[in-house]
Amino acid sequence: MRTNLYLVRHAHSIYTPDELGRPLSKRGFTDAFKVTKLLLNEKIDYVISSPYKRAIQTVEGIAKSLCIEMMIEENFKERLLSLEPVEDFEKEIREVWMDFNRSLNGGESNYTAQKRGIEAINKLLKNYSGKNIVVGTHGNMMVLIMNYFDLKYDFNFWSELAMPDIYKLTFEGESLVEVKRLWL
Repeated sequence: MRTNLYLVRHAHSIYTPDELGRPLSKRGFTDAFKVTKLLLNEKIDYVISSPYKRAIQTVEGIAKSLCIEMMIEENFKERLLSLEPVEDFEKEIREVWMDFNRSLNGGESNYTAQKRGIEAINKLLKNYSGKNIVVGTHGNMMVLIMNYFDLKYDFNFWSELAMPDIYKLTFEGESLVEVKRLWL
């Protein structure tokens, strides 16, 4: 039985230091509407999101349109790079992608964040087999999940993601059989 997971990277957001409460920008809301419109064609059964406001706001339109309750999954939140501000984000993110065990000042390594994301994916595959599930998440987490199944999803792939972006992952049981980009 095939299960489809629609991993949705959140739309553009207004930068604030409040990671949990950071909202979408005006452009982000416009794009979130486009995400909803696109996903309405996919016969969605469930909508699950990271607890971060920008991820919720990106996928809540599909849940509202289908009159289904959105569920929150902590393990789909973005990876914590560091507890302290990072001076050169690009350099640091590249380095953690080169060494999956590397972490900064209380942050998560790629390995730790990936493990958390895969635990959430496996739970979905077990509990919602044969269903179509939207997952509102974040760029690093999305690519770390995809990387677990295929190493071609790496730093370079992450750096080329759009905001928002949608990848449909089709599973047969727990085996990934197809990946298709829906957002262009």
